[in-house]
Amino acid sequence: MYDYRGLRPHNLLSPRYRHILLLLYWPLYGFMFGAVERLVSFDYYHPMYCPLDDLVPFNEFFLIPYLFWFIFMVGIFVYSFFWDVSAFKRGMYFIMLTYTTTCIIYLIFPNCQELRAPEEFARENVLTRFMEWYYEFDTNTNVCPSLHVIGSFAVLYTAWSSKHFSTRKWRIAFALTAVLISISTVFVKQHSVLDIPPALLLCAVAAPVATYIWRKTAPEAELVTA
Repeated sequence: MYDYRGLRPHNLLSPRYRHILLLLYWPLYGFMFGAVERLVSFDYYHPMYCPLDDLVPFNEFFLIPYLFWFIFMVGIFVYSFFWDVSAFKRGMYFIMLTYTTTCIIYLIFPNCQELRAPEEFARENVLTRFMEWYYEFDTNTNVCPSLHVIGSFAVLYTAWSSKHFSTRKWRIAFALTAVLISISTVFVKQHSVLDIPPALLLCAVAAPVATYIWRKTAPEAELVTA
């Protein structure tokens, strides 16, 4: 476990502790996304749709991996912050690159989806009742590229950068979870199939850039032990 016992206000900017400042990105991102989602409005949003969307049935059981995304995200960053700072920094660089770029895309290319399941679901259970509420809570704008997909692969990138999760079994587990969460977005009708490829492309570009930034900024001792 990383030793934060020596942290004091005067040494926050020291190489040992300045990674803590990366946490400031989360409220900044919250402001950016909130502004794009709630404060900025456009006369026209481009609907994201392809014929393949009609072939994907709504299935409320995919709500389970869809919501697990929140635990997936929080879990890896809490773990890495306390147990693997090197992976934490790499993951945060990845998030900062992808999430900021996504917010810019939403401003340049306003988009939405019109795929949500009808008000009356084929089955009534706790999952469909939750989806009814979630549809009202979450707007149908700003969907491409999918932040659910990007966040899932941010976790994958962070986990694969971690010493503890570097074994083959862990890597497969994280990869399968990221794929399942990504697929779930279309089965709960929160995203079009078209929202996934741009997200994957953005992740593919961000991963080597985040690694490059980490190598340029990491202390030499961290590079040696990585």
